[in-house]
Amino acid sequence: MDLFSQTEHLIFDKIEKLKQEIERHNQLYYQDAKPVISDFEFDALLNQLIELEKQYPQFLTIDSPSQRVGGTVTKEFKTVKHRFPMLSLGNTYNADELRDFDERIKKAIGVDFEYVCELKYDGVAIGLTYRNGIFVQGLTRGDGVQGDDITANLKTLKSIPLKLNGNYPNDFEIRGEVVFPHDAFKKLNAEMEELGDKTFANPRNTAAGTLKLQDSSVVAKRGLECLLYFVIGENLEFNNHWESLEAAKKWGFKVPPYSGLCKNIEEVLDFIEKWDSERFNLGFDTDGIVIKVNSFIQQKQLGFTAKSPRWAIAYKYKAQQAETLLESISYQVGRTGAITPVANLVPVLLAGTTVKRASLHNADIIEKLDVRVGDTVLIEKGGEIIPKIISVNLAKRPVNSIKTNFILNCPECGSELARKDDEAQHYCLNEHNCKPQLIGKISHFASRKAMNIDGMGEESAALFVEKGLVKNIADLYDLNKSKLMSLERWAEKSALNLLDGIEESKKVPFERVLYAIGIRYVGETVAKKLAKHFNNIDSIIGANKEELLEAEEIGAKIAETVYYFFRNKENILLIERLKKAGLQFECDLLETKVSNKLDGYIFVVSGVFNTFSRDGIKEEIEKNGGKISGSISGKTNFLLAGDKMGPEKLKKAEKLGVKIISEDEFIKMIS
Repeated sequence: MDLFSQTEHLIFDKIEKLKQEIERHNQLYYQDAKPVISDFEFDALLNQLIELEKQYPQFLTIDSPSQRVGGTVTKEFKTVKHRFPMLSLGNTYNADELRDFDERIKKAIGVDFEYVCELKYDGVAIGLTYRNGIFVQGLTRGDGVQGDDITANLKTLKSIPLKLNGNYPNDFEIRGEVVFPHDAFKKLNAEMEELGDKTFANPRNTAAGTLKLQDSSVVAKRGLECLLYFVIGENLEFNNHWESLEAAKKWGFKVPPYSGLCKNIEEVLDFIEKWDSERFNLGFDTDGIVIKVNSFIQQKQLGFTAKSPRWAIAYKYKAQQAETLLESISYQVGRTGAITPVANLVPVLLAGTTVKRASLHNADIIEKLDVRVGDTVLIEKGGEIIPKIISVNLAKRPVNSIKTNFILNCPECGSELARKDDEAQHYCLNEHNCKPQLIGKISHFASRKAMNIDGMGEESAALFVEKGLVKNIADLYDLNKSKLMSLERWAEKSALNLLDGIEESKKVPFERVLYAIGIRYVGETVAKKLAKHFNNIDSIIGANKEELLEAEEIGAKIAETVYYFFRNKENILLIERLKKAGLQFECDLLETKVSNKLDGYIFVVSGVFNTFSRDGIKEEIEKNGGKISGSISGKTNFLLAGDKMGPEKLKKAEKLGVKIISEDEFIKMIS
């Protein structure tokens, strides 16, 4: 064996050991809920694997944990026929209907049987196919006969094993539900609010929308979870449903522990009663109980109707609602100036928590509900999380009630509000002098994902604004020890810690500085794309809307917002002050650039490649001095075309006379 093959052998062993270790920690965290290492340590292992697979792509396999991070871009989801139809369940809403179901079972198969009761998860139904222990395909339910192939997106869910353990069948399917855990959903909505964008209404619909996103790396970041509850296949070595689920746990699947084995219908009703209240203590949404005959032989005897199995039924809980009095409507001002009306209610118990407030979202919702102060309103927990007003009890409306008119001026600074024709939200445009906006901008600027300034939270931001020490983000860099120690309860140690944090923030890379500035719609991902495309802040400031659109994934809305942000003189002065303070406003290209062979060339990348991943080929372009654009224009030099490239891109390239090159031609260009 020569030296090169010995090296490859060592690398292969190292990659395999890393994969096994990462999957073990994945199972401990997601299946067993018993993590033994920190998130930081886990990320370090994963990053080590990703780097090795980039250097040695011949060792990258479809079951590698590195596939969790996503990056696959799917323009169209292929429709695939289900091997076994995904039928829906019949619904029932009371004990009498359940007893009728029980009597039908008894008449068909006698009295010697048992039920399995499971929570009915409020998510997106999916079917996962495994062959020889490897996850090979994931489909949505679709119409029950065929569904969409969302394998690339499902691979990013860490609760779905890519490779199984133990004695599993060679070819089978397991079905379940993808849910949006409450904590992850709240985090996503907080990020949307920070961007000044519309928040999502409920976890179930957001989970469905997320699974159909074209970029799997975005899916990977959202924290969806998969709960599995049904093994299906030919010649499975199990006698009943309960046994199959116990086996699935051993193979590495996340089978929820909230099931029960019931000997009769009375035990089923006890199970239903127990979970009527306990379900609100879970970290995800449920809306009922699924009851199944346990024995596979008895299931086969009972058979199916055209739409559903005769051996299973769903009991649906009624939505939790309550009536209460609307005492007042207040208006909150967000970091981006967005105005959110809030209903202040007489406290009422709903779904296990006391509700005092409910979002009214915007002027259109107020108009639609015709909700007024003094009304008796019916509230419901949307997706069991966000309380919302669903109707007004007009019979209880006071005779002297006054119609609610949305405010015309900012409740904090008095500035006139503005609303664009294509938006539901009203905005305060006084971004530099409206106190809540200032506090929001400063705390966002200092946050962990932005400038990561230790000791600088929302309380500190509010105090600094209140005392007049900080009027904008640039003022943070003018703070000194004497200014900070003049504040009540600020000792020398806390002042020095903050100043150290501010000094350290000057090392934060350009893309995070761009995110920290707080341009509307410019989140972490968009900031990275802009920084990569333009390399420095001056190029972004000088770009017109068309040039901004050439950056990857930058749409018209973002381009317009960025363009007008830098047409504002106060914002330009702010950037100049931050430059003088020593912040990073240019990408560090020295570490990554390997040649100037592609200098001045703009590439559009489309399709699937053999030697490189999609992200890998883009990195190679940038390392050699080229630029990436998401859309074809007259300025595009090359369309780099892989297999299954987008037909629209091809048409546009041919129409504009853009040169189309293959992967092999590209490799020659950089060789």
